[in-house]
Order: sequence, then C-alpha cells, then structure tokens
Amino acid sequence: MDVEALARDAHMSAGHLSREFRRAYGESPYSYLMTRRIERAMALLRRGDLSVTEVCFAVGSASLGTFSTRFTELVGMSPSAYRRDAARATAGMPSCVAKQVTRPVRNREARSPGGHLG
Repeated sequence: MDVEALARDAHMSAGHLSREFRRAYGESPYSYLMTRRIERAMALLRRGDLSVTEVCFAVGSASLGTFSTRFTELVGMSPSAYRRDAARATAGMPSCVAKQVTRPVRNREARSPGGHLG
C-alpha cells in the first residue's frame, strides 16, 4: 500500500490526503506506512527464516538502501544486527508480546534511555 493508493481509495488527491492525515495524526501518511512496514519487517526478521533483502521486498519496500536507512532510524540498529540480536532478546516471548516490546519509536514519540534490544 502506498499514499497514492490510499488517496484513490479515499477519493482525494495525494496532497489533500497528506495534509488531512498530518493534521489528524501528527505525521505524514508516508511516515505512518513506513513505520507499519518496519514493524512487519521486525516480525519477519525475528522469525529468522528470511534474509534482510527478502524481508525488504516482502514488506513492500522497493529499495534495500532506503529500507535499511529507515529501519536503522526507527529501530536504532541495522536490519541485520536486529535479526541477529532479536532472536536472543525475545526468546520465549509470545509473538504478541515481542511485537509490543520491540515496537519502533516514531519521530514524535519520546525515546526512553536504553530502549534498544540488548
């Protein structure tokens, strides 16, 4: 899903949708969609059966570089480091709990000290 598709479904122009979305939610629809993609990527990386490249394309990113950069911005570590460390950090947790405790922090949310997996 992308902003253009959302706008078409809402019968709005992409610009109007972006303005209204930002006014209602405090962030752009693109930023929101990227955060959801990163959350899904985190879940796929925790499973450990897909490469970072496979995860990138599975969540709808067209560029591995852009995906890796955004992932690192939101999560605080690269996708490959997350894949390596997340399995240990969430071992034994139900997937619904792991999803909640590893949820990426968006720009407008405060980061707590030591909020990274470790």
